Amino acid sequence: MKSPYFFIVSPKQERYNNIKKIGEVDLVLNTDISNHKFISKEAIVKYVPQVYKHDINVGDEVITHHNIFRRWYNMRGEEKNSRSYISENTYFLSLDQIYLYRSNSKSKWKCLKGYCFIKPIKSQETITINKEHPLIGVVKYTDGSVSEGDLIGFSPGDEFEFIVDGEKLYAVMSKFISIKYEYQGNEKEYNPSWA
Repeated sequence: MKSPYFFIVSPKQERYNNIKKIGEVDLVLNTDISNHKFISKEAIVKYVPQVYKHDINVGDEVITHHNIFRRWYNMRGEEKNSRSYISENTYFLSLDQIYLYRSNSKSKWKCLKGYCFIKPIKSQETITINKEHPLIGVVKYTDGSVSEGDLIGFSPGDEFEFIVDGEKLYAVMSKFISIKYEYQGNEKEYNPSWA
């Protein structure tokens, strides 16, 4: 199967990522197919379109938009697949639905133009329940608009949460990075134990 305009991908493991192994027991974290946080976002490229110029090749791993593998209920309560669905292990997606890519699990993730991935930092407030400092983080993966390791701020509502290699990261469009901070020396990266 080939498409001149779309990538053809398959899920890296399963469509949903809602089971966590604790010791010998599999714990089901979510049973609702509509919750986007438990949809797998990892895919393997089976075919690349010839129309775009890009560095993504067949066999590469990609981090995709959460709606690619999603199932949902229509107005009649019937379960439906996303519009990207071709068959149970085959989906199509456009270039703007890919956020990160790499050639294998040992290589480093690369961002597509327009996005950076930000690690949250620990909040230093003592009278808050938020463990993260809002709207500030350290650049983990970059498209080149900022440098890796920079402490940056971004505008509210423009971050999308991802778990990449067991680490909580926020995808932020490069144009929404609003400030580069100088390190004070007391910033600590935050990665929750559940990630």
